[in-house]
Amino acid sequence: MINFRKTSFLTSFGFAEQLRPSTGREVVFCGRSNAGKSSLINKICGQNKLARVSSSPGKTTTINFFPSDGDITLVDLPGYGFARRSGEELERWSKLMETYFGTERNIALALVLLDCRHDPTEDDLDMIEYMNRFGIEYWAILTKTDKLNKTEMSARSERFEEVLRPLNCARIIPFTVKNEESAEILRTLLSECLSL
Repeated sequence: MINFRKTSFLTSFGFAEQLRPSTGREVVFCGRSNAGKSSLINKICGQNKLARVSSSPGKTTTINFFPSDGDITLVDLPGYGFARRSGEELERWSKLMETYFGTERNIALALVLLDCRHDPTEDDLDMIEYMNRFGIEYWAILTKTDKLNKTEMSARSERFEEVLRPLNCARIIPFTVKNEESAEILRTLLSECLSL
């Protein structure tokens, strides 16, 4: 079992030219600016302030690297879909993503965070296309499940199965930061996947 509590912050890069080669296997967290990536990382690592959580979407504009247990590094990508960025900022973000995914990195898995209450957006589908284009296994993490009751969540899960299975999604996992059971399930699944 991977001990995610050993995770620490290493560095951030905002420009493609700054990226360094992988030092081990990378688990990538990606999603819209308000998808809850930082909160999810903090939850599974059992640390409240490991990844910075902002009340304003779009604040994370860098790729953040968090070495964890063994040779695993968690990689928090900048959120996408934040409309108020300038053209220059969007160009920088696009180049950063193209360089990250397009160079020979040791990406073991990507977690695409999706708000369970809504169908995947065009930006979400673009990110999933990145995964498929570069042959990266990805899981869909359905966040904010505490906002729905069981009947609503069941219907939403069926909808995500319908939309994502044809797009090579390996797993669809409900998640909420509101309880520890959700985090423990995800930690277990990640440990099983990464220990293979």
